[in-house]
Amino acid sequence: MGQTKNMGQTKKEFLTIEELAENLATFAINRDELKMLLQAIPENMDLNLTTVEYELQILKILSVGWAISFYMPPEGEYKMKLVQFFWNHIREISASISNLTGTSTGREIDYFAILKERLDMYLKAMEKIPKGQNDPSCVMGPAFASACKSDNNAAAILTGTKMFTMSLGGVREYLDAVEIKE
Repeated sequence: MGQTKNMGQTKKEFLTIEELAENLATFAINRDELKMLLQAIPENMDLNLTTVEYELQILKILSVGWAISFYMPPEGEYKMKLVQFFWNHIREISASISNLTGTSTGREIDYFAILKERLDMYLKAMEKIPKGQNDPSCVMGPAFASACKSDNNAAAILTGTKMFTMSLGGVREYLDAVEIKE
């Protein structure tokens, strides 16, 4: 994901809508930020790090989906196609995760259904954004902590807030660096 510089000027990368969606889906499941955020959690915070890691991945996927909807220009047909292609990629990845988990644990899961459940939970949290506040990160951290069964845990709240803002920022930066080609 990125752009190239030519004589001090930024040159945009040209991608098809499918390539852009695939790159964003790859970014959504990339675990680099997850590892960094997990390492930053102090040891004595009384958090189940396995749960935090699991929930961080879900939050990142959802945050990338929201960022696409939020940062893509509403005009033209690209936004809807990009959202559709992105979620189709996530559905495919979810099916692989579900199959792998079922095979390794003997328990059937539907990872995409879990994503939808968390989406509903985070949307309910967003409905509670105080009037006049237009930054959803103020409720995402506490909602993340709740998903981790660590309500009011400062480290969990901060970790969720950071993942949300980093994911949105990463998508915004990437969308600014690319142009869609026919």
